[in-house]
Amino acid sequence: MATLTEKVLAKAAGRDSVDPGENVWVNVDVLMTHDVCGPGTIGIFHKHFGRDAKVWDLTKVVIIPDHYIFTADAMANRNVDILRQFVAEQKLPYFYDVGTDRYKGVCHIALPEEGHTRPGEVLLGTDSHTCTAGAFGEFATGIGNTDAGFVMGTGKLWLKVPPTMRFVFQGQLPPYLMAKDLILAVIGDIGCDGATYRAMEFDGEAVYALNIEERMTLCNMAIEAGGKNGCIAPDQVTLDYVNRRNAGQKPYTVMKSDADAKFIYEKVYDVSKLEPVVAKPHSPDNKAKVSEVRGTRLDRAYIGSCTGGKLTDFLAAARLLQGRTVKIDTFVVPATSDIAASLKTEKIGNATLEEIFTNAGAKIGLPSCAACLGGPSDTFGRLNGPMSCISTTNRNFPGRMGHKDAQVFLASPLTVAASALRGEITDPRELLA
Repeated sequence: MATLTEKVLAKAAGRDSVDPGENVWVNVDVLMTHDVCGPGTIGIFHKHFGRDAKVWDLTKVVIIPDHYIFTADAMANRNVDILRQFVAEQKLPYFYDVGTDRYKGVCHIALPEEGHTRPGEVLLGTDSHTCTAGAFGEFATGIGNTDAGFVMGTGKLWLKVPPTMRFVFQGQLPPYLMAKDLILAVIGDIGCDGATYRAMEFDGEAVYALNIEERMTLCNMAIEAGGKNGCIAPDQVTLDYVNRRNAGQKPYTVMKSDADAKFIYEKVYDVSKLEPVVAKPHSPDNKAKVSEVRGTRLDRAYIGSCTGGKLTDFLAAARLLQGRTVKIDTFVVPATSDIAASLKTEKIGNATLEEIFTNAGAKIGLPSCAACLGGPSDTFGRLNGPMSCISTTNRNFPGRMGHKDAQVFLASPLTVAASALRGEITDPRELLA
C-alpha cells in the first residue's frame, strides 16, 4: 500500500518500504546543475572534499548551461567558464556547452531529450523545476548548492519522505484546453503553499491521453504549489520515449502506486467542465477563468521556457497564428536546440512552424531560458520598462521576467497565441475553428 514516490525512495534507500515523514539516506542516480548554481555547487564540493577530489560517478553528473548564456555580462560568462574548467578537470562526459554542437538549451527539457530521465530513479538538480522529470515516473526535485555539493562527492542525500497528494483528471480533454490549464486550476485551488513538502501525483484518463511533453508541464509546476515533487506513473507512452533515448541504455524499474495506497489528499476534476485559465499578477495561484479577464490590454506575449517552450506548445500556438498577424510584440523561444530545429521542419499544412511564426510577425529567440528569469541587463525581458505580458512561463512574481512593476499573466500556449492576435487577453475558443 505504497505510493509511487514512496516506492522510488524505498528502492533508492535499499529498503523494502518507507513511510511519509521518515528521513532516509538515498542513492542518487543523476545530479544536474547549470550555470546559475553550478559554480556554487562546485565551490562547496571543493571546500569539503578537496581541490583534487573526483565526483562520485562521472556518468551521473550532468551539466547544462542554459540561463544566463546569450549575454555580454562578464560575471554570467565567468560562471560558464567555471563550469568548463570543472568539466575539463573531472573529464565529465555529459556537458552541453553553449557555443558547441552539443549545446542543448533549457536543462529540464534537455535532460529527457538526452536520455537522463528514467522510471524508478532519483534525479536531483540545482533548480526548482527539476520536478519536471517526475513525468517519467521518477523522484525528481530541486536542491540547494550545499546539498548538491555533498551529492557530487558522495552520490547520496538525506531526504524526508513526502506524503502524496493525488489529482485525478477524468474525461476527454477539449481541444481548447492544455496541461497548463490543468495545473493552473490545481494551483489556484490549493494555493502556492497547498502542497508544501508533499508529492503531487497526477492520474486519470485525461492525464494519460496527454503526450509526454504535456505531462512534463503538469509536473513542472508542482513546485509552484510548494510540492516537493510531481509524478506520473509510467505507461507505454513513457517507455517508448525513454527507450529511444536512454543514455548508456541503463536498466530501470517501472513503479506505480498500489491500488490501496494512502494519499494525504485527493481531488477529482472533470476536464469537460474546465475552462481556459490564467494566473493573474503576481502569483501562480491567483487564478481566473480567461473569460473573467477577457479584454485586459497587453503589451507583449511570450511563448517559451521549460513550461511552455516544447514542440507541443509551439504546435498549439501555430494552430491559431497561421494565416493571422499578431498585434503586440510576440516572442517565440524554443526550450532546446532540438526543438528549434523542429520549428524548421515541423509543418501545419504546407508551412513550417518557423514560417507560421515569422509570417504572423512573431520574433524567434535562441533556445534558452531567455526572459523567463529576467537575467542580466541585456536579457530582452529587461530591456523595456514595466509592461503587461501574457506568458507560457511558470512564475509571475514581481521582477520574475525583468521589471519589478511588470504585470505578468500565466496561460497556456493557446491562450497566449489568441491574446497575441488581439492585443488583449482572449479566450482561445473564440479563434479555434
